Amino acid sequence: MHTKIFSATTVGVQAKEVHVEVDISLGLINFFIVGLPDTAIKESRQRIGTALKNCGIKLPDRKITVNLAPADLKKEGTLFDLPIAVGILQALQLIALSPEFVQETIFLGELSLDGAVRPIKGALAIAYDARHRLHKKRLIVPSDNAGEAALISDLEVIGVNHLVQLIGYVRHEIAITPTVSMWQERISSTANTIDFAQVKGQRQAKRALQIAAAGRHNILFVGSPGSGKTMLAQRLPTIMPPLMFQEALATSTIYSVCGKLSNEALIYQRPFRAPHHTISQAGLIGGGSNPQPGEVSLAHHGVLFLDEIAEFRRHILEALRQPMESHDVSIARANHTLTFPASFLLVAALNPCPCGYFGDKNRTCSCSQQDIHRYLKKISGPLLDRIDLQVYVPSLAYDALKEKDSGISSHELYKNVECAVERQHKRFDAPRFNNSMNTQEIERWCLLSDGAERAFKQAFDRLKLSMRGYHKLLKISRTIADLEGAEHIALNHVQEALTYRSLEHTLHAFK
Repeated sequence: MHTKIFSATTVGVQAKEVHVEVDISLGLINFFIVGLPDTAIKESRQRIGTALKNCGIKLPDRKITVNLAPADLKKEGTLFDLPIAVGILQALQLIALSPEFVQETIFLGELSLDGAVRPIKGALAIAYDARHRLHKKRLIVPSDNAGEAALISDLEVIGVNHLVQLIGYVRHEIAITPTVSMWQERISSTANTIDFAQVKGQRQAKRALQIAAAGRHNILFVGSPGSGKTMLAQRLPTIMPPLMFQEALATSTIYSVCGKLSNEALIYQRPFRAPHHTISQAGLIGGGSNPQPGEVSLAHHGVLFLDEIAEFRRHILEALRQPMESHDVSIARANHTLTFPASFLLVAALNPCPCGYFGDKNRTCSCSQQDIHRYLKKISGPLLDRIDLQVYVPSLAYDALKEKDSGISSHELYKNVECAVERQHKRFDAPRFNNSMNTQEIERWCLLSDGAERAFKQAFDRLKLSMRGYHKLLKISRTIADLEGAEHIALNHVQEALTYRSLEHTLHAFK
């Protein structure tokens, strides 16, 4: 007898529907799985047969053929165990699913040898597309994945722990209550344990991070070891606006595909990713034989922190240039192209030389000019041009470390950020930021006073700005004006913005 069950798999961060066709017929006793399965799927024959046996169901001495269609789509993972088992049970007439139920339902899950249903990767991505692109009404998934899948509205999510439980459910012998999303309860219970008040001094660096958080501007810290660059970067998410539901959903989908989603079922705080400088290009940007999202995608709607950026291999840093502009990553293979979202805020930290003490007031640099040139050469002009704010972070004096007043807190910094973000959302009539303005929007919204116009002209000639650098300077000035609640960009806004671009030319001089 022949039957068909619907399942799905992920390609990139999107779901593709897979038809699990099962045929049981007379012939040489065997169990075939066809349709470009990988090794994990081929091994499901033993898992499914043993799981059914341990549930009291013996497979007949027949020829069992399972086809995963479309046959030209490569299938990977263990999420087809459950739909294959359901297809076999339907073909053996041990369960009777109505055509309407089958058409409306997607089955996902890995089986243990005792029949328990284990969690899978990509449940959230499949749930989203099951409702919005595949037009399904119901998703039957492992209980451990039910929480993330339930985040999609208007989708009935049935979480099952065991194959016997699923059989009882489809036979209408037991009832399973659909899982309900708990987004609001989770978001209200979050709290930060780190704060900018814990960072002594460094007022200019904190101000630069406030501007970065308000307008989504990339930032580079240059300073001696131990000056506080990493501490400052780690606290940036504490002054960024909370994730909106759609942002959290997009970020969580990426983590779901990678199998990195925690038991909370949702990423409800902005991610902070800090890869080591030995990372490969595929690890940072994404890729592989079966392309997976990289760190730039895992930092989607959050912060990507590159500590010791000059220690990264140059070709890996150059690969950042495209996602920094387009906010996504395209990975091309011979038969298909995948696109992963990568809208991140880049924070980079750099020592001014290999020993780290060039220009330091307290320590003497032991590097030659050639050493410094070779060290900084990894950071190209085009990459540096894409970093909006460049800030020098000096070493602190002893008196600054012993100050009783720990400085401005994250809460105080965030108040102005929140107001600036609201102004931007109202201006663009969408949850967008100044860093995403195109040329037409810059001309419309970055209106300069006469004094600011003159300062811009002098800066353009003196600093030899590129067109990108000129636009970034305008965007930074617009963000500074938004933090002060100003309608137009004034001279003081431009002057402050210029202090965050001048370090670029100092670095070129070092080279």
